[in-house]
Amino acid sequence: MTDPVVLQSAVRVPTPPPGTSYSPNASGSRKRSPPSRSPSPNRRRSPPGDSVREDGDAPRIDPERAIERERQLAERVRQHEKQEAARKPMTEEEKQASAKAEYEKLLNMRSGGTYIPPARLRALQAQITDKTSKEYQRMAWEALKKSINGLINKVNVSNIKHIVPELFGENLVRGRGLFCRSIMKAQAASLPFTPIYAAMAAIVNTKLPQVGELLLNRLIVQFRKAFKRNDKAVCISSTTFIAHLCNQQVVHEMLAAQILLLLLHKPTDDSVEIAVGLTREVGQHLEEMSGPIALAVFDQFRNILHEADIDKRVQYMIEVLFQVRKDRYKDNPAIKDELDLVEEEDQITHRVGLDDEIETQDTLNIFKYDPQWEEHEEAYKKLKAEILGEGSDDEEDEDETDESSDEEAEEERQMDIKDQSNTDLVNLRRTIYLTIMSSIDFEECCHKLMKISLPPGLEPELPSMIIECCSQERTYSKFYGLIGERFSKINRLWCDLFEAAFAKYYDTIHRFETNKLRNIARFFGHMFSTDAIGWHVMSVIHLNEEETTSSSRIFIKILFQDLGEHLGLQKLQERMRDEILRPSFEGLFPTDNPRNTRFSINYFTSIGFGILTEDMREHLKNLPKPTVPALPARDATPESDAESVSSRSSCSTCTAQLDVHCLDLLHPRNGVTAVGTEATPGQCRDLLLHLGARDEAGATLPSRCPPLAPNAHRRVHLARLPRLGVPVITLCHVPRAPHDRDVIKEDAGTRIPDHRLALPLGVDRRPGLLLVGAAPRTISNLNGDGLL
Repeated sequence: MTDPVVLQSAVRVPTPPPGTSYSPNASGSRKRSPPSRSPSPNRRRSPPGDSVREDGDAPRIDPERAIERERQLAERVRQHEKQEAARKPMTEEEKQASAKAEYEKLLNMRSGGTYIPPARLRALQAQITDKTSKEYQRMAWEALKKSINGLINKVNVSNIKHIVPELFGENLVRGRGLFCRSIMKAQAASLPFTPIYAAMAAIVNTKLPQVGELLLNRLIVQFRKAFKRNDKAVCISSTTFIAHLCNQQVVHEMLAAQILLLLLHKPTDDSVEIAVGLTREVGQHLEEMSGPIALAVFDQFRNILHEADIDKRVQYMIEVLFQVRKDRYKDNPAIKDELDLVEEEDQITHRVGLDDEIETQDTLNIFKYDPQWEEHEEAYKKLKAEILGEGSDDEEDEDETDESSDEEAEEERQMDIKDQSNTDLVNLRRTIYLTIMSSIDFEECCHKLMKISLPPGLEPELPSMIIECCSQERTYSKFYGLIGERFSKINRLWCDLFEAAFAKYYDTIHRFETNKLRNIARFFGHMFSTDAIGWHVMSVIHLNEEETTSSSRIFIKILFQDLGEHLGLQKLQERMRDEILRPSFEGLFPTDNPRNTRFSINYFTSIGFGILTEDMREHLKNLPKPTVPALPARDATPESDAESVSSRSSCSTCTAQLDVHCLDLLHPRNGVTAVGTEATPGQCRDLLLHLGARDEAGATLPSRCPPLAPNAHRRVHLARLPRLGVPVITLCHVPRAPHDRDVIKEDAGTRIPDHRLALPLGVDRRPGLLLVGAAPRTISNLNGDGLL
């Protein structure tokens, strides 16, 4: 039986140091209680007892190990200081080697999925400049692969002519495997773009036939594998690409015939469907180049339709194919006009059979070190210069250019012939006109007009022809406004040209008939309402009596009526009050001259846009009234008459103080003071009331001018106004004189004829004339009462 273990405390006893023991027994053995099956209770550590452990009993740090660590640390610091002191700057070779090693390490890390910042990768690539090194060639290979893939991905119908030269700028001899792989991958991903890829391959094939042959070999092998695996999608993409290469005459049509016979030999639903798609693409070219082969193919289709057990859907596809053939492939042309880029004499046709032994050269897809890298690059540079028409030797070209520059300049001067008959301009205008008239809608018209190549300097002809065609219509068509709007919003160049056209047509609007004028005004109304052109061009309009004609006033009226119809009066008023555009509308709403202001107010009010004149009315209302000098009291004595006559000449400079209304009626022209051409007898009476007023509150007629009798005729007399020094009109009554042809009728609305104002200086004594002479000899004829 073992001795019982005495439990002295519930506190965990620390580990005793060497040579000491906490056991109560001398043997120093420590026994534990047997494990309990029940879970141990959550016990908290009890506070320490009375006995406190001293620090010296259990040291935390081994002194000997601490001393050893400090010694090793000091040794490492000394070694590092020695290396720093002995370090020398790296040579170029060492830098290259370090950069290569780092680049190789990063490439290996990339395969493991480690992210490398692009800036760090570019920095390492920039340090590697040794073209004979494997790392540099690998970098160039990666750049070539990215460039070829990017150019193929962004090619389309409109930019293929620009992409192909850039493609030749890359080394297609070295990267022909990359080119074939990239173009096949892009074609399989987007079948509708197959004609574009085929056109690009045809252009490359004319200069680098080995590239076109490699592409054909890989397509044939791809079709073979897909046909054996029953991979319908790959078969369709391969046959479609081969069909368009056959249309471009990159490959002989015999290959397409072999594929069709293979597909139709043992017809199934999938094989017949693939054959129908291939025939729709290559059928037109096959009938043109090999009629017997096309007949044999369609006979096979006919037999399948009548005898083979195929699905209804496939039968309908064959019937549609026969209808397409009957319509002569109008929806499936062999080559579209915009993709017919290779001349017949430049085409290189490869004769490759479906059963021939073919090498796909898959090793061209991966990087391979080239010990003769620089020689091959120089060889391709020469080939590229030959393909793109660039000079092979820059120095020789410069020397030849310097020697023959004078001769070429002389030849250019001799050959510079100008066509004075403007044949090119007439042909261009005819082309634009026919394009506009043959379009169904404005989008089609804009698309066609954008394809017209305009010679430099003739860009304004396009907006001019659009406006001319619009003016020729019987009624305005929104078709032309939409065309102008689309062009103005496509490019700032067309917007500027249409703005210049507005100024041009406004200046020459008097040359157009009313119907043409109306169409042009509505066209520009559409352009303004849609903000296709800037409203600032309205600054060319000056709305006053002197600078407008009847045609221009009609043009402005129709223009604003169209703007009001499209925008509404409220929005139009807000646009006219725009703080930025307000300086451009100063000609439309003049405030510099009260006469022009009244003219503009009356004009816009008469056409129904009086709301636009509120600011002008307020401005006219707030103008200061001119001061009119008071008339002196007249005496009946001859002395007073003499004084008034003598003071007339001294006050001749006071004419500017007349009221604006008086200036409208008494307008001096070449020394002649006459009533305005549009003056009526009622306006003459108002003038008398103004000049003969004794006070501003109630103006009365002079005593010598009683109210007009109903049956009396008017006659013009002169009266002296000493304070102003100018003659003034008065009215008096004369008996009816039927034989006098110069008497004016007394109707208040009768206008005074214009030809009556074309008389010479002086006073004409015939009744009814409103011409008043301001010459001294005229004034001397006045009697004492101021009457003739």
